[in-house]
Amino acid sequence: MKKIYFLLLSFLLLNCSDDINSNNCFLGVFLNETVNLSNPEFIDIQVPGGSTITTIGGRRVLIIRRTNTSFKAFDLECPNGNCSSPMTFDGLRLVCSCNNDMYSTLNGCPVDENGECIRDGSCFALEYTALLAGNVLQIRR
Repeated sequence: MKKIYFLLLSFLLLNCSDDINSNNCFLGVFLNETVNLSNPEFIDIQVPGGSTITTIGGRRVLIIRRTNTSFKAFDLECPNGNCSSPMTFDGLRLVCSCNNDMYSTLNGCPVDENGECIRDGSCFALEYTALLAGNVLQIRR
């Protein structure tokens, strides 16, 4: 009986992940790239509050610098899956250009016109993990 408990506990622990949001709308999207923040292309994210849109690993990605050490990175593919145009960034939210659906850049949650998170099972915007090491930003999922 102890072996069964041990196997079950091992299975549960090994299947934990550090993904920001569990997002089943983006199955099969993997990214593990680094960005050298010394590159002039990233001048806009040298200070907190700055943002830039770039192509990383073949994906259009919005990078936002929140603080000196904290970054957010979002894929610009519309979560609804039936839009071929990338989302736009209005300074606060991501906006899907096909249907004007909006997503928070705090956590990727779909939001209404008041900025309130809509928790109706809708897909979140795809957020990548963004880790700073020196002057290099690792973006992965």
